[in-house]
Amino acid sequence: MLASAPPEGTAHHPPRVARPQPLPRIATGPVLPAPDRTAEFWAAAARTGTPLIGPDPEGDTDHAAVTFLWRGTPATCAVQVLPNKLTDPRDPGANLMERLPGTDVWHWTLRLRRDWYGTYEFCVDEGDGPAPDDAGYGPWLRTRRHPDPFNSHTLPGRWSGPGVSCARLPGAPRDAEWEARPGVARGAVTVHDVPSARLGGARRVRLYRPPHTAPDAGLPVLVLLDGEHWEPRLGLAHLLDNLIADGRIPPVAALLPESVDAETRWRELACRPEFVAFLDEELLPWAAGRLPLTADPARTVIAGQSLGGLTAAYAALLAPHRFGNVLSQSGSFWWPVGPDAEWLTGRLAAMPRLPVRFRLSSGAQEWVALPAARRLRDALAAAGYDDATYREFNGGHDYLCWRSELADGIVELLADGREAADGPHA
Repeated sequence: MLASAPPEGTAHHPPRVARPQPLPRIATGPVLPAPDRTAEFWAAAARTGTPLIGPDPEGDTDHAAVTFLWRGTPATCAVQVLPNKLTDPRDPGANLMERLPGTDVWHWTLRLRRDWYGTYEFCVDEGDGPAPDDAGYGPWLRTRRHPDPFNSHTLPGRWSGPGVSCARLPGAPRDAEWEARPGVARGAVTVHDVPSARLGGARRVRLYRPPHTAPDAGLPVLVLLDGEHWEPRLGLAHLLDNLIADGRIPPVAALLPESVDAETRWRELACRPEFVAFLDEELLPWAAGRLPLTADPARTVIAGQSLGGLTAAYAALLAPHRFGNVLSQSGSFWWPVGPDAEWLTGRLAAMPRLPVRFRLSSGAQEWVALPAARRLRDALAAAGYDDATYREFNGGHDYLCWRSELADGIVELLADGREAADGPHA
């Protein structure tokens, strides 16, 4: 049975803290052009792509100098570069690029470990906004966003916003498993409006049916929150097709409920029992009427990112009889409920161990949310969750990183789930 609702009263942002270490910005970057050689410089940048990756000025082979570039116009007054979580809102000037005198070359270099990866954008002032000393200049500049025209690798923006550019250093994970492959059997994705008394109206959901489904297969289930972004925008179906074809996971059904809009997401993915009741009492029974789904929690995974990661863990707390595996990425475990900071961590620490397996990951660059994620990790260990796993990737609060982590987590949990189906769930 679902628990009663936690008390109301929650802020819509994590704690406002300064970055504990300064940005690893360095002055030494690539060889920049003389004023009469900029055309050649930009032609080379177009061939190789940006950002430029060079040797670490300190000679450390585990690090690199990473230079972001913007080609300005005669009207360009300022350019701000925003790599995901490599910025500090308390010090926006630290992300302002410098213009090479006498040229149209704007540049900004960081020293990063060679396994870093992340998305980024540029904010460009072309002289059509408020003066830099105006109080509204910073917020205005953040609205003038552009992808990198010298980088062909992009991801769709959230909520149908503009795409964002992707940077990946040589040691970072690759994501070829997300690309459609010829010769791979493809599952079917259908879109449905699922009636919900719990949510007060129908909710749009995408249903992934794997290829070659036996009528009595008892398919394992993946429930992935923020479904409108994962499919089709990020191509989850291609990932599942490839993992199934490679034998890394069994055929799996996936349910992807939409978050509707930002305000609805803040309201529902915030430790609200009504949303968990929708998943447990309405969505899963609805899907079981269309596909042969397992009822075994050991073969059911609930996954989410940020607030979705918080909600995935909360769903298992309220409904461990249905959700036996939690895949939480960059979970918002700082979330307070009423006066209680990190409310979910406190609940899990205070109650007997649940028959739930946790797979947690967070970005090493998420300096605001990372301490709360580590405290949850420690609380789970103290509470006896010996099979919980936790890892930190060298990135930020970022779908580029979450794609790799999601693939790894699905394999980890569902491959083990095949064995767990033969015996009781530990």
